Formats: sequence, C-alpha cells, structure tokens
Amino acid sequence: MHPEILSISLFWFVTAYTPGPNNVVASYSGFNFGIKKTIPHILGVTLGFTSLVIFLTIGLINVFKLFPIIQIVIRYLGTLFLIYLAYKIAFSTSLNETQKKNPVKFVETFLFQYLNPKGVSVAIIVVSTYVELGVNYISYATQIVALAFLFSVTSITLWTFVGKFLRKFATNDKFIKYFNYVMSGLLLLSIITFYI
Repeated sequence: MHPEILSISLFWFVTAYTPGPNNVVASYSGFNFGIKKTIPHILGVTLGFTSLVIFLTIGLINVFKLFPIIQIVIRYLGTLFLIYLAYKIAFSTSLNETQKKNPVKFVETFLFQYLNPKGVSVAIIVVSTYVELGVNYISYATQIVALAFLFSVTSITLWTFVGKFLRKFATNDKFIKYFNYVMSGLLLLSIITFYI
C-alpha cells in the first residue's frame, strides 16, 4: 500500500468531484439526454483520463518535464475546444433539438482528456509527486491508476445523476433554455479558473 494513499485519495476526491469541464458537461448531458445517452460521455471521461494517467506513469511525465511548453499548448487547445462546446450547449435551446443533437460523443470526450487543462494538470501533479522509479514503482503506479479510475467514474456518474435529477423541474422549453445557458456559463467559468 502506498504510504500516502490517504493524501492521494483526498486529492483525487477534491479534484474529481469539484465542478470542471467534464462534470458540467455530464450534468448538461444527463439533464438533456438522460443517463443512458450520457454513458458515452461517462466512458469517454473515465477511460480517457485513466489512460492519460497510465501513459504518464510509464514515461509521458518525462516529456512534460523536458518540454513544459506542451502544457501551455494543451491549455490553449483545451480552452478553444471548451469555448466551442459552451457555444453548442448554450444554443441547444429547444427540447426537440437537444434530443436530436447530443454534442457529447465517446471519441471526442476520450480525446479531450488529453487537452483538458484541469485533468492534465491534476494527473501530472499526482504522478510526479507520488510515483517514483524504484522497488515499489509498479505497485504505486497501479494504485494511482486504480484511484484515477475509481474517482473518475464515480464523480462523472454522480454529476450525470445530478443533471438527470434537475430534469424533474424542467416543465417547459424556457426552463431548459436557461439551464443550458447556466451550464454553458459554468463551462466558461471553469475555463477562467485555468488562468487564475
């Protein structure tokens, strides 16, 4: 067992469950499309983020250390994608339109984990802080990856259910429109936090 497992778990918990791009989009999708149609998003986030952590533990972390400019590029590309997604969310206002066009797809969500400024930063911090080469490398790396998977899948699922729960209060297109505006605004707000 990693000697700092409690510290790692607490860090994963706080970063996974607080509002961020993945969680906001999960609530939006759960609200507009339901749990079943949000499963691609849940899987994309969970598997994408877990794969990012795996790649970091097996050596990608060294690339980030050698070329810190990569993190800056990721931040700007991720920001552009999130602005585009916020626009799509804000203008999917009618019930019929949102049922037809879900902007959340597995492949895009999976790949976004490699551009998500919050996720990439968190993964780099954890891997560089808690995984070191040595006798316990495989054990520690495995525990980090398992925790990344666990906190990712549970947080994104919870946020999806929050969106689905809020759907009970949606009695007309006007409510749906305002909910989508709020989700779009929260997504844009989460972008601002990357630069503070």
